[in-house]
Amino acid sequence: MFALNVENLKKSYGKFEAVKGINFAVAEKEIFALIGPNGAGKSTTLKMLATILTPTSGKAEIYGQDLIKQPDEVRKIISYLPEEAGAYKNLSGKEYLEFMAAIYNDDQKKQKEFVDFGGEVTGLKDRLKDKIKTYSKGMTRKLLLARTVMSRPKLAILDEPTSGLDIINGLEIRKTIRELAGQGMAVLLSSHNMLEIEFLSDRVGIIEKGCLMEVGTSHDLKTKYQAANLEEVFMKLSR
Repeated sequence: MFALNVENLKKSYGKFEAVKGINFAVAEKEIFALIGPNGAGKSTTLKMLATILTPTSGKAEIYGQDLIKQPDEVRKIISYLPEEAGAYKNLSGKEYLEFMAAIYNDDQKKQKEFVDFGGEVTGLKDRLKDKIKTYSKGMTRKLLLARTVMSRPKLAILDEPTSGLDIINGLEIRKTIRELAGQGMAVLLSSHNMLEIEFLSDRVGIIEKGCLMEVGTSHDLKTKYQAANLEEVFMKLSR
């Protein structure tokens, strides 16, 4: 069974087609990346798969659950980190994780498990006691990633997970994502950072103007298009 299977997925706003019938699949434990320029349809695709936006047509299944017919069931097994996510500044890091854990599950034992795991993922240790308004951008992003994965979703959907972070914080988050995938979590992510994509992803989908133009490993795509990096692959595809 695929973690995610997308068939002819479309999203239109009036006459404008933001996503034009894309097809791809993500295997269990796989990290699959969508890359492309601004306005290509990446975030729209992620929002549809996160049940934030309703597809105009097409089909998607997440571990066999129909995205359109069974959105409540899908939400139980996914988690979503938007590019512009925020946190409650007047809560401490731990209070924020506790608040989110209570939303995820009614069982107090499960909530504690989520908070404990989320705290480990952040790597913030004693700083979890401090208010979020005292955190750096990197610390806040680590907390938000922890919130996204602390319930151990079957599929994590991450939009620009290291957006705006410095090299050290970005690397730490990438390593965390890799470790989580190794533990069994499938990951669908989007990023403008091509080095990040090559480090993280098992396969890459290149999207432009709402169309999925190519899918493959970074190595295979670079070989096929005789390119030194993924940016060159994209430039050759968009000519």
